[in-house]
Amino acid sequence: MKVFVYEYCACQPATGGGTTAALRGEGLAMLAAVMEDLGQVPGVAPVALVAADLPTVAFPHQTIEPGVEKRRFLELAGRSRFTLVIAPETDGLLEQRCRWVQKGGGRLLGPDPEAVHLTADKLALAEHLFAHRIPTPATFTARPSWLTPPAVYKPRFGAGSLLTFLLKSLDERERIRRAFPDVEFVLQWYHRGVAASVTFLVGPDVCVPLRPARQNIRIRSGEMSYRGGEAPLQEPFAGRATELAARAVQSVPGLRGYVGVDVVLDRGKDHRDVVIEINPRLTTSYLGLRRMSRVNLAAAMLDAVQGRRPGLRWHHGRAASWTKDGAVRLG
Repeated sequence: MKVFVYEYCACQPATGGGTTAALRGEGLAMLAAVMEDLGQVPGVAPVALVAADLPTVAFPHQTIEPGVEKRRFLELAGRSRFTLVIAPETDGLLEQRCRWVQKGGGRLLGPDPEAVHLTADKLALAEHLFAHRIPTPATFTARPSWLTPPAVYKPRFGAGSLLTFLLKSLDERERIRRAFPDVEFVLQWYHRGVAASVTFLVGPDVCVPLRPARQNIRIRSGEMSYRGGEAPLQEPFAGRATELAARAVQSVPGLRGYVGVDVVLDRGKDHRDVVIEINPRLTTSYLGLRRMSRVNLAAAMLDAVQGRRPGLRWHHGRAASWTKDGAVRLG
């Protein structure tokens, strides 16, 4: 069974800047890890696309020159049993590549484009969660009269916590808008608490949680950035995070494969926990969770997408931490 794994940053020229440069280390780390795991699944032959000017990689791949990415993508997607798309939601990249899979006659090892379209839009997702009575921060494109700082200001369509700011004064919005005139931002009520994530393997009648993780969020000079994570998350936070995140995943039709949910958990007695966003793709948590698992997580993902409930087992007492760029530490 051939599986085509596409990672956006790996297919862009090494000289590319902007979002590609900011996310390249993270993307290449995820690509290498999932290619290694898929290569160990009996009967599975994974293949990836890699830009010709990137350093040599150790996994099976084809190289591409600028200008031929889409054509080669469609060819591989059409010849493969499944295609796993790893791409940022920014500028509709993830949704577009998922639609390429369908155009090429392939089958997604991940969500439908419609599910990506909803979850990639921070405003639309907040409205969806609110309509389904799932707690989430109030989110706006313009400042309501009652909103007072601190507040989060971030791209409506973004990934990797890039250009995410914690505002002490709402007047700071104008400075940020001038600095990034092409970015559409949303304003979000800020919730204090434990930043965490829960990943699910999702398929037909299958929604299996992996180990919840704590997120390392750094705030420096008003800018928030994701630095990595650690697992397992301790109780009672782990149970609360899993229950809330599962409700969010089950509310969105068309989600499949590896789906991550970011939450903030209240430290107080009121348990005012909230869902921040849904990531309909592989995330860096995969790097740590695969080292904690006693089963191959890529094989488990294939099982879930085909409607088979994966039998997950974990190394007893093993903890892991990981950085955004892929360094993993056990213990």
